[in-house]
Amino acid sequence: MSENRPAIIIAGTHSGCGKTTITLAVMAALSRRGINVQPFKSGPDFIDPTLHRLVTGSISRNLDVRMCGKEFVRQCFSAHAPVAGISVIEGVMGLFDGGNGSAARLATLLDIPVLLVVDVRSAAESVAAVVKGFESLDPAVRVAGVILNRLGSERHYQMISGAIEEHCQTGIIGAIPRDSTISLPSRHLGLHMGAEVDLNRQRLVELAEENIRLERLQEIAEQSAASPVPSHLFGNSSKKGGVRLGVARDEAFCFYYQDNLDMLQATGAEIFYFSPLHDDALPKDLDGLYLGGGYPELHAETLAANQPMREQILQFSRSGKPVYGECGGFMYLTSSIQDVDGVVYPMVGVYPVQAFMEKQLRRLGYRRITVEQETLLGPPGFTCYGHEFHYSAIDVMPEEIRRGYILDDGRREGYVINNTLAGYVHLHWGRTPEAAACFVGMMQNPNLNPQP
Repeated sequence: MSENRPAIIIAGTHSGCGKTTITLAVMAALSRRGINVQPFKSGPDFIDPTLHRLVTGSISRNLDVRMCGKEFVRQCFSAHAPVAGISVIEGVMGLFDGGNGSAARLATLLDIPVLLVVDVRSAAESVAAVVKGFESLDPAVRVAGVILNRLGSERHYQMISGAIEEHCQTGIIGAIPRDSTISLPSRHLGLHMGAEVDLNRQRLVELAEENIRLERLQEIAEQSAASPVPSHLFGNSSKKGGVRLGVARDEAFCFYYQDNLDMLQATGAEIFYFSPLHDDALPKDLDGLYLGGGYPELHAETLAANQPMREQILQFSRSGKPVYGECGGFMYLTSSIQDVDGVVYPMVGVYPVQAFMEKQLRRLGYRRITVEQETLLGPPGFTCYGHEFHYSAIDVMPEEIRRGYILDDGRREGYVINNTLAGYVHLHWGRTPEAAACFVGMMQNPNLNPQP
């Protein structure tokens, strides 16, 4: 191939094996060495990419074959993977978990070698059976190195390494001792957001430098055979300035796919970030609003107290200008949020229903939506892909409020009032970049029908 793009996928045997911590340590150490590290995340997760950015300073991209499609994944990787540097891709769940959205599927699509993280706590020679199973299950997946995690002692290492050398083809390139000082806390949607985690970057660097053969890791990354492909996804990004889009971004609203924002900019949107938590007014002269997901329930008291912002967003919606809300953004647009203790906080009030938090997960999984009535995302019949993951629910939405799209499980959602569209599904426009163009088009010509 004409341009080698060194790359590795750091995958695990299962969720919770420590792959995020090890991925961050590798990224931090390589960055400290002056290497250009481009982070990626396999799967639809929003949180790991924020941690990647925290340690590398670079925007992390999601590569999800199931949600974004093969062509988008190839083009996105090719557009952002450095020739002089290294791409480090964090896997999702276990290596083979997730079917078409798995890290294994990504590895075969892009022809990138895999480093397998194995949690060896409470196991010894049996680890070799695990490694042998992973390296032989699918010969198309190149398991090129093993990183042992939560190692107990030198004797523990000798027992495991001896068995792997005898029975497996894959060599050990790292052995991480048990170390609770950099364990990452969890939250109901997964790990904490990067801005909220006090990562000890120096400790991460030391962890990798002392326990992982980074030179060998780089040699393995050089074996990547990911072929460069021309990327036409984002058009001409110099087209900014056609319309002014306000994007909510703070501790409460932080779930956005960077590629969606790039597509909006490429099709004519100039983005102005604002905070529903901390700002008392919207940016001036906006043509549309985008309220992403996040944790509004954890900041409900502060959101409720910011009445000027809530009223401005309500009036903006009533003016007929386009407003798009996803999951947490949808919750913010309801009349109120009730937390798990039963405390109710007033919200924007576009939708006459209450969102309420529950202790059990309500929805999880990939979704396909099909537009049934013209919305800011597209015309009837338009299909888009995404995922759903939330602990909240809403009261029954009144029948007179239009449902803009139908989900693949038969539910009708995408609630439409004026030109406001909101629902629980987080959409990625990798397969359907026309959605960004449609959103921008509606901002340019919203067919205003103000609500009193």
